Amino acid sequence: MKTRLANPFVIGVFVSAFVFVLAPCAIAQQAKEQGSAPPYAGSGKAASKALPDGGPAPRLPNGHPDFSGIWFVGALGKEDALLVQSAATAGDPALKPFDPKVTPEERPSFQPWAAEKVKQLGRGPARGELSTMTKAQQLTAVNTEIGRLERECVPHGVPGITLIGAMHGMELVETPGVFVQLTELNHDYRVVSIDGRAHSKDPDPKFNGESVVHWEGDTLVIDTTGLDDRTWNDAGAWIHSDQQHVVERFSRPSRNYLIYQVTVEDPKVLTKPWVSAPHKYSLSVSSEPLNEWYCGINPDGDEEVRALKETKKRLEDDISKESSH
Repeated sequence: MKTRLANPFVIGVFVSAFVFVLAPCAIAQQAKEQGSAPPYAGSGKAASKALPDGGPAPRLPNGHPDFSGIWFVGALGKEDALLVQSAATAGDPALKPFDPKVTPEERPSFQPWAAEKVKQLGRGPARGELSTMTKAQQLTAVNTEIGRLERECVPHGVPGITLIGAMHGMELVETPGVFVQLTELNHDYRVVSIDGRAHSKDPDPKFNGESVVHWEGDTLVIDTTGLDDRTWNDAGAWIHSDQQHVVERFSRPSRNYLIYQVTVEDPKVLTKPWVSAPHKYSLSVSSEPLNEWYCGINPDGDEEVRALKETKKRLEDDISKESSH
């Protein structure tokens, strides 16, 4: 059975300590087991072995690639709850969605007001910044962190359903006329019709927006507008406006690999369109279905919220006492 470790920052600390203690003992054994594969940055461990291509991609009766399957970030066809959380900075390259040395990815270019808001929303106790803040700033950070944890019931939207929601795995189901995406995180889902329809003139905002779809050769292109601006595009508090326009490209170059690339336009928030690197996902090597992960409900998350609320109460009391003097 798969397990889940909720707090990525706690996980990062644990992994760092674990690697520091055990790495010297493990290097020799890993070298024997994995041969002369080059070690990845910041560790003595040889890089994991990626899945083979697995042959050509399966196809639907209409000839288009069939994207159906359970997919995990990176090249291993599985999730490792410890390593996935640290892979974004210095983990095993096989667990990353792309190699920044091969396909670098620019950061979103925010308008000044948006950059400041993202900075404030992205700050929090988990980033270890409380010690440098005044008590009023600490209280703001704690409130933001509580809000972040309690807002996890909000759907991730587009492109968040893939850039955030697929962290623990996503399942795609495709028929000749419908594309369905499900994620383990929050059990988010969307159903997109592949029927040649055009965008409405003024679509009502929805978390997943209004999507129209077309094929460019073997690439499925999903064009989405009308997005509810309560969602974030990524886990780093990338906010967006109601003017956001998202174009996603799904391709399956081989049986075991899926490539996802997205372009985001948002003139209210960004100074220029953002184009992601091609993100790699690999087909699950297990027959195990997606797990349950609703609204961040798990022992770590519950305990974290309780601790934050206790800190919040202490800070409010301290600020109240200081202001009365």
